[in-house]
Amino acid sequence: MELTTAWFIIIAFLWTSYFFLEGFDFGVGMLLPVLGRDDVERRVVINTIGPVWDGNEVWFIVAGAATFAAFPEWYATLFSGFYLPLLAILLALIIRGVAFEYRGKRDDARWRSRWDKCIFWGSLVPAFVWGVAFANMVRGVPLDADHEFVGSLGDLLSPYALLGGLTTVTLFLLHGAVFLALKTSGSIRARARRIAGLAAVAAVLAGGAFLLITQLQYGEPVTWLTAAGAAAGLLAAAAANRRGREGWAFVGTGAAIVLAVATLFLSLFPDVLPSTLGTGGLTTANAASSGYTLKIMTWVAAVFTPIVMIYQGWTYWVFRKRIGTSHIPMKKPVA
Repeated sequence: MELTTAWFIIIAFLWTSYFFLEGFDFGVGMLLPVLGRDDVERRVVINTIGPVWDGNEVWFIVAGAATFAAFPEWYATLFSGFYLPLLAILLALIIRGVAFEYRGKRDDARWRSRWDKCIFWGSLVPAFVWGVAFANMVRGVPLDADHEFVGSLGDLLSPYALLGGLTTVTLFLLHGAVFLALKTSGSIRARARRIAGLAAVAAVLAGGAFLLITQLQYGEPVTWLTAAGAAAGLLAAAAANRRGREGWAFVGTGAAIVLAVATLFLSLFPDVLPSTLGTGGLTTANAASSGYTLKIMTWVAAVFTPIVMIYQGWTYWVFRKRIGTSHIPMKKPVA
């Protein structure tokens, strides 16, 4: 296998890991004002992802860094052409991270309410914009012969791209609801299961339409299998949730995310950013770094990727138990 192909697969793996892990973080953040009826319940909701959300974002950083090193032309064109959407994502992630840290710094309901809104919007905006961005990567954008983006923001907001954003929002909402049902107890768990049932319907409708359009317009024979697998994962998750099998429901939503992202990357390959103008498209060949650079990166990835995976797996094992309102003190000490 050529190193350019290997690194395309590695980058696809990094993005898939990010969406699988950060996807339920986004879902939990979007559900915070819905499931948290008072401050104690909102603290339960936040504490389900409190020990892991920042570790989950490591995959975004690594995916971006790997793209920069392995495919610098792809990185340069993507981050310049998608400047405003990516800026919106970064600002939202920063605001959300600050909100997690600062909401408990004052014993004031209005103070916490403002930060809770930041968590909500800081989760909704990236969830939507990532879908728009990846839909545009598959669809293609206006690139000239020098691989420069020559379009406008309006070119990124096609109906297909907006449907991609709606798909990621509903899918992450379902993923987060199932995760909350898996991690909480009592009334929060029951409400999370009910919301997961509603979110499953929305995810099946939006995701099914998006994957079908993707397959008909950009797909390959193999992506029929991954797209069908993603749909089956959603249906299995909905069925498991109805039976109260939160663990299997989480497996189903996770499989749906993994297979949906695989569908997009398989539809894209060997391109990394097609051009709608017929010239200037980027592929794994013309966007890659030198062979020596890719060799060095392969050794680095072989050493450090397992370390990150082991550490994160240990973190999830340590914080595997359910939590409920009984685990939250009535008054949180002010730092």
